[in-house]
Amino acid sequence: MARPENRHPQNLEASLKANKPRALIQMATGSGKTFTSISFIYRLIKFAGAKRVLFLVDRGNLGRQTKKEFDQYTSPYNNYKFGEEYIVQHLTSNQLDTTARVTICTIQRLFSMLKGRELAPEDDEQSVDGLDNVTRSLFAKPEPIGYNPSFPIETFDIIVTDEAHRSIYNLWRQVLEYFDAYLIGLTATPSKQTFGFFNQNLVMEYGHQQAVADGVNVNYDVYRIRTQVSEQGSQVEAGYSVGYRDRLTRKTRWQELDEDMAYDADALDRAVQTPDQIRTIARTFRDKLFTEIFPGRTEVPKTIVFAKDDNHAEKIVEILREEFGKGNDFAQKITYRTTGEKPENLINAFRNSYFPRIAVTVDMIATGTDIKPVEIVMFMRSVKSRNFFEQMKGRGVRIIPPTDLQAVTPDAKAKDHFVIVDCVGVCEQDKTDSAPMDPKKSVPFDKLLQAVALGNVEPEVLSSVAARLARLDRELTEPDRLKIMQASGGYSLKDLARGIVDALDPDLAADHPEAVEGRITNATKPLCDPALRHLLIDLKKKAEQIIDTVTQDKLIDADFSEAARERAKGTVDSFERFIAEHKDEITALQILYQRPQRLQGLRAETLTFEALKTLADALQAPPHLWTEGQLWQAYAALDKTKVKGENRRRILTDLVSLVRFAMHQDNELVPFPERVNANFKAWLAQMSQSDTSPRHSDHPTRHSDEGRNPGIPFTKEQMHWLEMIRDHIAANLGIEPDDFEYSPFAQEGGIGKVHQLFGAELPKVLEAMNRELAA
Repeated sequence: MARPENRHPQNLEASLKANKPRALIQMATGSGKTFTSISFIYRLIKFAGAKRVLFLVDRGNLGRQTKKEFDQYTSPYNNYKFGEEYIVQHLTSNQLDTTARVTICTIQRLFSMLKGRELAPEDDEQSVDGLDNVTRSLFAKPEPIGYNPSFPIETFDIIVTDEAHRSIYNLWRQVLEYFDAYLIGLTATPSKQTFGFFNQNLVMEYGHQQAVADGVNVNYDVYRIRTQVSEQGSQVEAGYSVGYRDRLTRKTRWQELDEDMAYDADALDRAVQTPDQIRTIARTFRDKLFTEIFPGRTEVPKTIVFAKDDNHAEKIVEILREEFGKGNDFAQKITYRTTGEKPENLINAFRNSYFPRIAVTVDMIATGTDIKPVEIVMFMRSVKSRNFFEQMKGRGVRIIPPTDLQAVTPDAKAKDHFVIVDCVGVCEQDKTDSAPMDPKKSVPFDKLLQAVALGNVEPEVLSSVAARLARLDRELTEPDRLKIMQASGGYSLKDLARGIVDALDPDLAADHPEAVEGRITNATKPLCDPALRHLLIDLKKKAEQIIDTVTQDKLIDADFSEAARERAKGTVDSFERFIAEHKDEITALQILYQRPQRLQGLRAETLTFEALKTLADALQAPPHLWTEGQLWQAYAALDKTKVKGENRRRILTDLVSLVRFAMHQDNELVPFPERVNANFKAWLAQMSQSDTSPRHSDHPTRHSDEGRNPGIPFTKEQMHWLEMIRDHIAANLGIEPDDFEYSPFAQEGGIGKVHQLFGAELPKVLEAMNRELAA
């Protein structure tokens, strides 16, 4: 299970030993490029005689972040901090410290230094990235750099350039090539030009799937929000007024249209801003957040929203604050044009404090910035560059210890995945190489392991197994990990996951196709041991728990991707199999299967709350761990037209509705309290009809007409108590006389008051309501 040679970090040292002038390291976003760099820089200084190393970044805040990581690095050889052994300078002026062994600098500052110029502080914070900059770098004639005697070409031995896919174009390329030094590039998303610049010398490759398998990154799901204006644009008819806002001063004038104004989706938030489109997305996000995106949570997860430009970002922040009603600290704009609080301070607060919960940016924190608690990445802008999209998406992949996550998001248990909320279809465009790693999400873990043990080596199956193993590893205690190593012959879950991913590597398969079968056999061999499989299954059971204010937008759809629907189908199928298999042994299922008899007037046993609780406990126990909310959402994901109330809070008695729907006794999945209320209205209508019949002259309410409701044979006060009884039945399946001693009845007179209102007929009323309402 050893890693392939071309991925080992020592390949860099071999490349330098062979006197190769350029080398490229490709590592997935969030997998530790900076830490890896500091490790090899330390070795090169300590053991290889490197005198001075230049570490280039393309933005000021990334330089500060890098300096912090250098300060935190502890030598594995003598336990000293890096800065205790060697001087590390973070250049914030043009004064180079010649005694520093490591110099951290932005590439734009170094360009200015070589040109003999001062750099404005704001220019040090601007990224060299962005399509406009790249276009100019590719096609505009660059300003040449001449020799500057203040900075001899031999100043540095080694230059490490972060985000190398952005720093190799003509204007910045001169900076890299000015010095007589070895060049080492770091990137997660190399382009063809990147490989060409580094002479095709890729000394290390560490992709997203490998990082997930090793527990270095987390995987992701995609949640899609579609609205009418987002998809189709809109039209404002002549006669309506629209605003014209100056982009620079932000002053707005209003003018009535002389003719119709139509715009398509591409013009949205560039040429035209439609506040209701932003509001529809924000409202949908708010409404779906705790029921579908992160069900069961109450705190808004740390969320990055990518906007089209600064004006767009500002409007998004305004509307998010309004829709969530959480105040100004809740959502903040973090762009180069942020006023008031420094962007750096806002980024630190977003990373380390409770507020802000949502950061809206354009591209300032799109690349490089390390914010581990982020669990949602929302795209409200399209991205045409595959590399840039990968970098933006990478803001969510970073792992974080559960205690650190809970420090800023108190109700989070652990970060085992993140969610891309796609509002513009950016994930549907063919631009990304790293698809979700678990394509078989609907297949239970034990079935996947069994399939592998029986010889199923389909890439999708193996990829899903690797993803599940990596996820499980993050949830285990050290004693549990030791058990696994003992049962597997010395392999950790990371070893097993990484071995499978390596065996599936398409590059290795192309180079050595004859060895593919053997690698897969070796990688999956430990999983053929039933004892290990049973241990993994048991541990998983334990661990899982123009400003157009005229147009009104409409939501078209909001849902997870096809993979999520497959997962929901698997849950529904498994739930319905569970019911069929246990209908004769679980009392609640036996009684619910008898419901057709009850509807026909035949005697059948009554379902009790205790029996329903026993069923709920069986569903929530391993291996299924189902809750009413999860099952409800699974049915809603498959067919929303048949599912009502998917956004309300679930209660235990909703399980009755779920079982009836699963048994195909009901055509719609309706919350149990709504079903009880419908039965209550029908019972009242029946009582109203019987009230006029002479043979019902002894009806319990005939003794008094005072306070009667027209057409209903009960007084207003009696109706109030009947409604409280209805609500009690909805939550508890029935009511007994003793229940009147408790809330809410006790506060209004309890058993004495209800006897005063209904007299000797109370038992008949309760019997009728228990029978009719829960039917």
